[in-house]
Amino acid sequence: MNQAGKTAVVLVNLGTPDKAEKGAVRRYLKEFLSDQRVVEGKGLRRLLWLSVLNGIVLNLRPGRVAKAYASIWQEDSPMRLILDKQVAELQLLLQQKWGEHAPDVFAAMTYGKPGLTMRLRKLAESNYERVLLIPMYPQYSATTTAPVYDQVARFQLKQRKVLDIRIVNSYFAHPDYIAALAAQIGAYRDANGAADKLILSYHGIPKEYADKGDPYPQQCHQTSVLLAQAMGLADTQWMTTFQSRFGPAEWLQPYTDKTLEALPEAGVKSVQMACPAFSADCLETLEEIAVENRDTYMDAGGERYEYIPALNADPKFIALLETLVKEQAGDWLGAR
Repeated sequence: MNQAGKTAVVLVNLGTPDKAEKGAVRRYLKEFLSDQRVVEGKGLRRLLWLSVLNGIVLNLRPGRVAKAYASIWQEDSPMRLILDKQVAELQLLLQQKWGEHAPDVFAAMTYGKPGLTMRLRKLAESNYERVLLIPMYPQYSATTTAPVYDQVARFQLKQRKVLDIRIVNSYFAHPDYIAALAAQIGAYRDANGAADKLILSYHGIPKEYADKGDPYPQQCHQTSVLLAQAMGLADTQWMTTFQSRFGPAEWLQPYTDKTLEALPEAGVKSVQMACPAFSADCLETLEEIAVENRDTYMDAGGERYEYIPALNADPKFIALLETLVKEQAGDWLGAR
């Protein structure tokens, strides 16, 4: 059978260690934190950061992070397990919708395994000519989405016959994405009752990056506004915060943990947390938000704290991914 001209869809998430062990975490953090997109800086600033990274961070942080990973680890990293399930569910839906025209779906990580560059190499070796990459970040940031573009560019530079690659830049305001979030959060609140405040917590970035033009904070706020509108929430019922800051520099505010410390004294005795920037539950949601920040809030006098899971492999989210495939690669598949 002639398999020339095959099409692939690749779901790309950030990455995760291979094991919840210090050595594996150290290797992952070294790859991740060495990327200039993640920690910016040139010349002396770059050399200073690499010195701090290799001399301090990679000696002190991996043990602590490994313990956090161990607390959420299953038979594998939750992020990788969920990504594999998202791939399987999208493959099934595409086959149902597109039949013999359905593309093949694969997983990849920007850092760690399965690596994006290795995935692209294997696709080229297997006679795939067209590839749609869907970074699993609804909101674009130079710290997350841009490294996908970087790896594609470096890969293509080494190819005699380049792949036809398209990349979904973002989907922070896509109606199907907002509808999926609203349905999932709404269903949780219907089943468990609404809290005094719904907090939409997004992964932060240094404020300096936003000041230089990264559109991420604006896209996060737009997602929140559209979600609140879809759920019919009053302005007093929800708020947006930013989590996971690292280092001494100022990051996007308001900070999630500082907000949770202050809310009980302001009379907010119950909160529900959702993280719309995460397509899959991972360390930052399952440990930082669901555990660490719960302790912060309850210690400050809160009475009820609940984390609402990420979309993960929710059927509405998988349907959104199928829609993105149709919108971005329908001409490859003979869209009808």
